[in-house]
Parts: sequence; structure tokens; C-alpha cells
Amino acid sequence: MKLLKGSILLISVILLTHGVGKANVFSRFSLQQIIQQDTSKKDTTKKVAKNNSGLDQKVEYKADSVKFNKNKSVVYLYGNARVLYGDFELDADYIRYDSDKKVIFASGRTDPKTNKYVGKPIFKSGPEGSAIADSIYYNSETTRAKVFGVFSEQEGGFFSGGQSKKQIDDELHIKNVMYSTCNLPHPHFGLMISKGVVTEKQIITGPVYMIIEDIPTPLGLPFAFFPKPNKRTSGIILPSPGEDATRGFFLQNGGYYLGLNDYWDAKFLGSIYTNGSYETSVNSQYIKRYKYSGNIGINYASVKNGLEGTEAFDNPKKDFSIRWSHSQNANANPGTTFSASVNITSSSYYTNTAANQTYDIRAIANNTTNSSISYSRTFSNNMNYSLSMTSNQTLSTRDVSIRLPEATFNVPTFSPFDSKTRVGEQKWYQKITVGYALQGTNAIDTKDSLLFQNDGLKRLKSGFSHSIPINMSFTALKYLNFSLGGTYNEVWNFQTIRNRYTTYADNTYTVRSDTVSGFKRAGSYNLSTSMSTKIYGLKVFKNLGNIKALRHVMTPNVSFSYSPDFTKAGSGPFLAAVSENEFESDGSKKIIRDANGLPLTYSTFQGMAYQGSFSPKTASIGFGVDNTVELKVKSSKDTTGTGERKIPIIQGLSINGSYNFLATRNKLSTLGFSGRSQFTDKLGINYNGTFDPYDIELSTDLSGNVIRNADGSATYVRSNNYLLKRGRLARLTSIGFSFDYSLNPEALKKKNEANDKLSETAKQKGLSPLQSEQLAAISRDPNAFVDFNIPWNFSFSYSFQYTNDLGISRTSNTLNFNGDLNLTPKWKITYNSGYDFQNNGLTPMNIGIYRDLHCWDMSVNWVPYGAYKSYSLTLKVKASILQDLKLSKRQGFYNTYQ
Repeated sequence: MKLLKGSILLISVILLTHGVGKANVFSRFSLQQIIQQDTSKKDTTKKVAKNNSGLDQKVEYKADSVKFNKNKSVVYLYGNARVLYGDFELDADYIRYDSDKKVIFASGRTDPKTNKYVGKPIFKSGPEGSAIADSIYYNSETTRAKVFGVFSEQEGGFFSGGQSKKQIDDELHIKNVMYSTCNLPHPHFGLMISKGVVTEKQIITGPVYMIIEDIPTPLGLPFAFFPKPNKRTSGIILPSPGEDATRGFFLQNGGYYLGLNDYWDAKFLGSIYTNGSYETSVNSQYIKRYKYSGNIGINYASVKNGLEGTEAFDNPKKDFSIRWSHSQNANANPGTTFSASVNITSSSYYTNTAANQTYDIRAIANNTTNSSISYSRTFSNNMNYSLSMTSNQTLSTRDVSIRLPEATFNVPTFSPFDSKTRVGEQKWYQKITVGYALQGTNAIDTKDSLLFQNDGLKRLKSGFSHSIPINMSFTALKYLNFSLGGTYNEVWNFQTIRNRYTTYADNTYTVRSDTVSGFKRAGSYNLSTSMSTKIYGLKVFKNLGNIKALRHVMTPNVSFSYSPDFTKAGSGPFLAAVSENEFESDGSKKIIRDANGLPLTYSTFQGMAYQGSFSPKTASIGFGVDNTVELKVKSSKDTTGTGERKIPIIQGLSINGSYNFLATRNKLSTLGFSGRSQFTDKLGINYNGTFDPYDIELSTDLSGNVIRNADGSATYVRSNNYLLKRGRLARLTSIGFSFDYSLNPEALKKKNEANDKLSETAKQKGLSPLQSEQLAAISRDPNAFVDFNIPWNFSFSYSFQYTNDLGISRTSNTLNFNGDLNLTPKWKITYNSGYDFQNNGLTPMNIGIYRDLHCWDMSVNWVPYGAYKSYSLTLKVKASILQDLKLSKRQGFYNTYQ
């Protein structure tokens, strides 16, 4: 172990010293040739055809002033000079063409007033981009060229200075040329290539070293080899060294990149720590343009905590993560889609690995993971079916719910009595519509540790569900909208339960449930009718300042539904609950009764794949009303004085309830309300609540004794007595509201636009769900959106929820805030946190410091307190082509032991 620690520490020091100057074999670094020879290769032993030979092409030129020597073999061009020779174009302040030697020379001139070098040669060859140089020699016969002080852009990088000499075999010899991603003529930094040879497929150089602000640094290599591949190339990925407070020094994310072909690649990475912890991962991406794309990732981690010799150290925690995402182009196969979003992890993966070393608080605090794989097809008549596999995992409880497979088939509603050739309005029976929906599933609900045991398949639950809705809609009395209909539902299950009850002298009992294999079906139905209309109210104000009018739109609705009793013993899936140890006088098993003395029944579909909609006999009236209130005011932005604008005071304030005539108690339901009010253009509040018209009373058992909680306090239930008897309309059982506000709304608007742009980019590029989630994580990062045009911003959101359920009241408050501040035009500080009202303290805070260094970025991310207290500093080049040119330092203080 000590040898391992020493080795990693030594390698870390070496990589920290030389890492920024590394040249990876898989780098995409390339230098395109400045001058390109004619594509036809020359053979000196053969005559060159007139049409194909560059020797017969004419040299065209023009300038402000043209002069010749005595025999007119040399042409001198002054001021806005331009030469065209085939696909070679050259512009400069001064050009000299020697027709005998076939040599073109171009340069700029020194302006006597400013003493600056102006009119530099700008040249272009064929499809290559243009370049600027101090001077250039070009032989039109051999196509050789020699360039001094070149400045050109190639694939996001810039080459400047030095000399470049193009040979007849298309090789390019370079000397003292600087490569940089800084777009200034005099770059802030660069890689100085002392000498090198550039061919079609590779670049071979001598000593390469980094220059920062004209100061040479010791960061370099004695030689380098840069491939210029036309396809993906395999190569070694160098690890990043660092230190973790819990696991010691590390070499992180080193491995091998495997470029399998143009459509598929793989990356094998690993990390090792001096305390013996390690992580491995395999990531693969695939894409078929205009067809599909996706990626697969498998991570495994062995984490040791504590000191050597402790149980936590000697028994490392093993965690894994499996991810797969697949998306299909919408135009690849119209009517058919296949997609996948798989995320399966061990319950402690995110906490033990600090969200795979990202320190993302949201990922660490995430308690659920969801996965799905689905295939669907829609036919020309809009009938469709789908097959899917889904899984839901709760990490804290280790519960796993899997549906494998889950199938659906839907027939959209149609009018069986209507005719396509009908002329005129529909008759009443032609308005009848019918639909059909089928669902089927195989379901497993268990713990993750029991999933792959030998008896795992015995927990499988299979079944089908059918639904046939029938409806007819019409308008009566011009303003009343009516709807009549009903729905028939039927479920098939291939497993059912049988309950066995053991009764005791105090009228209590225990239940044991057995799962029985076998097919069983049951059906249910309901009938319903509804009516709705709209009522408009308008109040116009003539002398109320800027307020012109108030408009109120009320949408009342009334419905009636009926369903017979499907819960009787022997009806559908229900059986009577009978005692296994007590008998009636006739020798039959004793029937167990509820608190009201009625026979107790249970559903054999309880906990099965489909439980159905089997309810007691109901005949209920539903009622509700929806309200919208708008204020029309004079617009201050209208210069004509006649402009008006609407302010929505109340948006969708709805109140709903129902009354069941056949219920044995509590016939009237609770009354719920919800809505939104927009007080200003920048501030809106959402609110909701529930009222209960019934009183509460003590909860008692069959013997009349008060049922108490573990702490001795009494429990309560809803009484069957209205609160009106006590002079009250109803009691408030819950109320809540939420809002968000930005003190600099322009900043919030720009940030939302930036996030929308990220989402739109994801859609246009067809990113996978995993890549979209990574993109969303970037948008949540304080340093992801840095707008230096906005000097400051402070945003906050608040939510409040109060519940009073049967005498037990609970209150929850959530406050989150974030913002940023420009210290200078180049310095910005961002922050986000919140307040925990339950613990009376701040939630984990994240502070970011950003510095714009033109072609470099410097960012600091700091979590000052909490379980994941940490900081990171990154100094990197902005351009992605040199993404490996960075210096980063991360210190994680989190630990999982005391």
C-alpha cells in the first residue's frame, strides 16, 4: 500500500508539472496546408496536357500602379495589388512577379505616419481558407511556396509567425510557428513549434513548448506526433492527478479511447486512490445520421472509508451504475418510434462517489431513479400500440418496481353510426362515439437484494385491463353543453390472493395472504352525464384613472355519475372475510364484521397487476366553478393615448366538490380550490387549499375504547356531523401558496432564454435523454451562464404549505435564492442557497467566482459548509479543441465516517 501511495504521488507531481503541455495520440490537432498543389501529380517523363497543366495558365494581375523592368520580365505592382493564377489568389500592398523565374513575391509596407506594417499579403489556394502573412514567395511552375509570419485560422485554431515552406510533394515544412486558440494577431499564449513537417495525414515536430505572454515556459515536449485522421483514432487518455481529503492522492479518469468506426466508439476509464479505492467505467456512443443515436455507460466503484484496520476500510463498499439512452430521428421511420432511457444504480452509488466526483448536490440528494425502453407504432387510421419496459427504484428504501413488458393498444374514439358521405347536420345517434383501450403487464415489486434470487419470478404479477368508453355530446338551449356516456372496464389477472383471518376474543384479527396462480376476470361499469356553460360579466369604468374595465368569466359545471355495488361477497373479485379458528353454530366459518356490523369483504385482486375500479354503490353529483378575472387598463407604453392592455387578476380559480347520495356516511366530499393571481407583470402567486365540511371526533375500537398513538395521544376520525351544527361552514384542512421573483427581471429573462436555447439545441441535434440531462446539469451550474452585461441580479422563490389532518397540524416552508454580482467588467460572483425553516439554518450553499481572461477561463466553485464541503479551481482554454490544456485543483472534504 505504501508503494502504491508513493507511485501515485510521484506520477501526480510529474503530470501536474507537464500535463498542460501534453500531446495525446488521439488529439484532433491538425494544420491544413497553406498552399495546395494542383490535384494532378506531375510526371516529368511525360508531356503535360495543355488543359491540365498549370504551366499554360495565365497570370492575371491589377494594381493602382504597375511598373515593368527594361525587358518587361518583371512586373511591379503597387497599391491594392492583386494576382490570380489558377485557383491561387493573392492580395497585397506590394507584389513583384518575375515571369522568367516564375516567382511571385508579395509583402506589405511600413506606413510612415503610424510606423505600422500595413497591406500584408492575403492569399488563398483552392477551397482552403484565406491566410495573412508578412511576406510570401510562390513559384507558379513548381507550386512551391515560402511564407514568413503567417496568420491563418484552421478549425478553431490560429497559426502565426515563423516560416512555412511548401514542397513539390505537398509536404509543408514549418519553423518557429505558434499555434493558439487566441484570435489576436499577437496571441496571449500558444504552443511554439520550433520545427516540423506537415503531411496529409500527420504532423511531426521537434521541440514544442508553451509561451504565455511572450514568456517561454518549461512546459513542453522534446518532440510530438499529431495525427490528422479522417476518422476516429484510438489512443491513450492520460489521467488527471489530484487529492481527495477522504481517499488521498489520485489519478483520475485515465484509460484508453477506442475508435471502432465512424458510427461507434468506446472509452475505457479508471481512477485509483492511495487508500485503495478505485473506480472503473466503460462509455460508448453510437450514431447513424438521420436514423438514431445513443450512448451506453457502465460504472463500478470500490470505495474504502476510515482508517486502515477498521471495518469500513477492510470491507469496501461496492457500487455500480448502468446507463443507456437511445433516441430515434423523427423522420427515420414515420409512425414508428423506439427510445430508451435506462438508469440503474446501487442504492449508495451517488453518495459514496459524490455523484461520480461531480459534487452535484441535486444528484447526491436524488432518491429515485427511473428507466424505460419503449417501442410504439401508429397506423394510418390512428390506431396505435406500444411495448415498453419500465423500472422505478427508491434508493433509500431499496424498493424496486419493474414492468416487463408493458403493452398498450388504443382505438381512438369513432362514430359507428355516422357516415362519411353524410350531408347536413348529425342526427342525435350519429353523435355517439366509442373507443377502446387495452393494457397488459408483467409486474414485480420487491427489494433490490431479492430481485435476482431463485424465487424472484414467483413474485411476478401478470394481467390485462380493458376499457370501452361510450359518449355523446350535444348543445341544448344554445348555451348549455351536455355530455352523456358511460364506461365499461374489465380486468384479467393471472394471480389472485386468498386471505386467512385469525380472530381473537377482543374482536381483533390478523391476516395472512397467499398468492394463488390462476386466471380470473371481473368487470365493472359506470354511467355519467355532465353540463357546463359560460357566464360573462363586464363592468366598464369611465372615471377611475387608468382602469378602463373589469371582466369576469365564470364556467360552472354539474355532473352526475352512477355505479352499482361491486364490493359484495361473490360479486366480481370480492370474497367474504371468514375466521379460520372460529365457527358459527351451524359449523360454518364465522364471518368477520366491520365497526358498523356489516360483513367484511376483500378483493382477490388486491396488490395484483390490475386491481380494477370496483367501488361500493354510488350515485353522486359533482359540482364546480372556474373563474377568470381580467383588468383592462391604459397602456403606459402607447404614445397615442388609446392603447390598452389586460392584467389577469385571477387565472383559473376553481372550486370543486361532490355529494354521494348512497354513501353511508360523509356524503359530502371535501371542497378543494386552486388558482393563480398575477399582481404585476413580474410577480404571480399560485395557491391551493381544501375545506372539510365535517367535524372530527375521537377514534374508538369495537369495544368503545379510544385508540391512542404510541405517545399516548388520542387519535381522531372524520365525524358524520356537519360543522354547521357548531356554527361553522367548514374547517381548513390544507392551504398553500408559492411564488418566485427576480429583483433584476432582465437577468432572469436572459437566463431563461439561455436555458431555452440549450433545450432547443438538444432537440435540433437529437441529443439522447442522458445528454439532455447533462445539458440541464450545465444550465443549473452557477458558471454555466455568465452574462457580464448585467451588473447584478437576485432571485428567490418561496413556497408555503399548511395541513391540519384530523387535529395534527404540519407546516412546511421552502425558500431558495440565487444571484450574481459583477465586481468588475471581467469578474463575476454567483451564489445559490436556501433557508431550512425546520432546522433554522441555511441549506448547502454554492459560490462561484468567474474571471474572463479573453481566450482563457478561470472559475472557482466553493461549497463552504455541509456534508459535501469542497472547492475546485479550474484554469482552462475556452476553445474546445484544446480542452486538455487546463490546470484544475479540487479538494473534497466530504467523508462518510466520523
